[in-house]
Amino acid sequence: MTLAFAGICQAAHLAQQLARHGRCPEEAYHSSLRSLTMPLDIQAGALPFFGGDEAALRFGLESAIAVLNTPSQKGALAELTRYSLGMIGLERKIVKNTQALNDFEQRLRQLDRQLQHFGIDSSTLASSIASIYTDIVSPLGPRIQITGEQAILQNSLVQSRVRAVLLTGIRSAMLWQQLGGGRLQLLFSRGKLVEMAKLILSGLPHADA
Repeated sequence: MTLAFAGICQAAHLAQQLARHGRCPEEAYHSSLRSLTMPLDIQAGALPFFGGDEAALRFGLESAIAVLNTPSQKGALAELTRYSLGMIGLERKIVKNTQALNDFEQRLRQLDRQLQHFGIDSSTLASSIASIYTDIVSPLGPRIQITGEQAILQNSLVQSRVRAVLLTGIRSAMLWQQLGGGRLQLLFSRGKLVEMAKLILSGLPHADA
């Protein structure tokens, strides 16, 4: 469950980095995008959803700890919290809308075929994923207002990548909900989430190893 929440926070931090700098950590970006093609299998848990590698969520685990462990959030951390809660809210709207959920799942199934022809880093793939967000998620509202550098946000590729990572966060939220996560957990079990995230991080090899 902690890994699924880290997937949400990873998407939030990736969106923030893209909006502010026009780039983001590649490994985290790739692992988040690949999770879109993974089945939601609550029996298997969250690890297979992220390619079976906890290290792929290092960025998200660190982001989750920062968000959950800071009582008075301002600036960048407040943004991460807003983006994360926004994705959790949109996930609820999709799940409660049968047509939207069916369309969402159908479009995701098509990504497998596209990955056979386009690299994970390609602008074509980012645009295709972004169109799922624009076509299915955006109309459900409310939209997540992304803050960043205006000149960067006007770049069409950055726009596509931001929407693509937000979609990965929404899907991570689906897994998180299915594993028992929810807003009440964020209110009353923040400490446990932080402890588990720290425990997972402590078992990972050093980033520069």
